[in-house]
Amino acid sequence: MVWTSRVCFRKYGNFVDNIRLYVRGGSGGMGLPRLGGFGGNGGDIWVVAKKDITLKQIKDKHPNKRFTAGVGSNSSIHALRGAKGEDSQVFAPVGISVTTDDGRILGELNCEGDNLLVAKGGHGGSLHSGFLPSKGQTRQIRLDLKLIADLGLVGFPNAGKSSLLTALSHAKPRIASYPFTTLRPEIGKVMYDDHKQVSVADLPGLIEGAHVNKGMGHKFLKHVERTKQLMFVVDICGFQLASNTPFRSAFETVLLLNKELELYNEELLGKPAILVINKMDLPEAQGRLRELETHLENQEESSHLFPEDVIPKSLMRFTHVVPVSATTGLGLPLLKSLIRQSLEEQNIIETDGQRSERLLKLRREIPTSSIPSWGFSQPT
Repeated sequence: MVWTSRVCFRKYGNFVDNIRLYVRGGSGGMGLPRLGGFGGNGGDIWVVAKKDITLKQIKDKHPNKRFTAGVGSNSSIHALRGAKGEDSQVFAPVGISVTTDDGRILGELNCEGDNLLVAKGGHGGSLHSGFLPSKGQTRQIRLDLKLIADLGLVGFPNAGKSSLLTALSHAKPRIASYPFTTLRPEIGKVMYDDHKQVSVADLPGLIEGAHVNKGMGHKFLKHVERTKQLMFVVDICGFQLASNTPFRSAFETVLLLNKELELYNEELLGKPAILVINKMDLPEAQGRLRELETHLENQEESSHLFPEDVIPKSLMRFTHVVPVSATTGLGLPLLKSLIRQSLEEQNIIETDGQRSERLLKLRREIPTSSIPSWGFSQPT
C-alpha cells in the first residue's frame, strides 16, 4: 500500500532531552508531648507522566528547577494528629527515565498517568522521636527522554541528512561550521492524509571515532538509542572528512557507520534500519549505485576487500535500500511510504510480543490446582 503524505516541521530551537532537578520532600510537623499528639508527615514529590508536556516546558516554567513539597501540620489541642503536608507533582513527558546524579535508575514512566516517588516527606514528631519531626528527603534527579523520534537519521557529515529533512519538511536546520553537521536534534513530522504522523530526527552528526567520544560522539550515540528505527543516509559518491583523512566509498561508509554503532552499543544493531542512498542527481550516481548494490548483496564477501579497521563484527541488515535525491525529490514519495510500512510492521511485532508476554505472565500467576480438568477425573 502507498500512502500519500504531506510534511510539516516543528523546530526545536532549544531542544531539551534531559533536565536536572532539585527535589525536597516536606518536613514533618511537631508533635505535642503533653497530650501525646503526632505531627503530620511532610508531603512527597512525585514525577507524573502526562501527554503534551516537554522537558523544555518544565525548564521554562520552573527556571530554578526546584520542587519542594508542603510541611506537615503541627499537632495541637484542636487536632492531635497533624495533617500531612501537600504533595508536589512534577508533570513530565511520557517515555522518560528518572535517575539520580550518580546514574542510579529510580524508574521509568512509559504510559500517561505513570508516577514515581522521587523524594519522600519527613516523619511527623511522635513518641518514638521525642515528638520532634524529621526533614524530608533531598535529591538531585535527572529526567531523560528515552525516545525522541520514531526514526533517527544516521550519517557522516555532508551525507545530506539535513538536506533530506529539509526536502521532507521545507525546514532550515541549523548547521555547524565544523564538521558541517547539525548542532542539535531537529525533529520533523511526516503527516499522512489519514492524519498518521511519523517523527523524524536529524541527529547531531557522527564522525569516525564517535564511540570514543570524538566529535559529538557520545551525545550523538545517546540520541541514536532514543529512536525506534534508524535511517542510514549515505552519499553515493563517498565521503572524506578532511584532507588528512582517508576517502571512504559509499559501501565503506555503510561499514563504518555500522562499526561506530557496534563499538558503542551492539544492541543498536538490532534496531530496524532503512538505508537511504542520497545525491542520486549527480552524473556518476547510477554507476556507483550498481557497484554499491553488488557489495550490499554480498556483504560478507565484499567487506573483506576493505581495511580491517572499517569492518564490523556484525553486519546490519536493512529492511529497505532507497536511492533518493534530496535536491530533486527523486525517490522521496517511495521513501515516505516505506518509512510508514516499516514502523507499522514493527508495531505489529511488538504488540504480538507484548500480548504473548502478558499471557505467559498470567499463566504463571494461575495456580495449577485452579486450572479446570475439562472432563478428566481428578486423582484422589
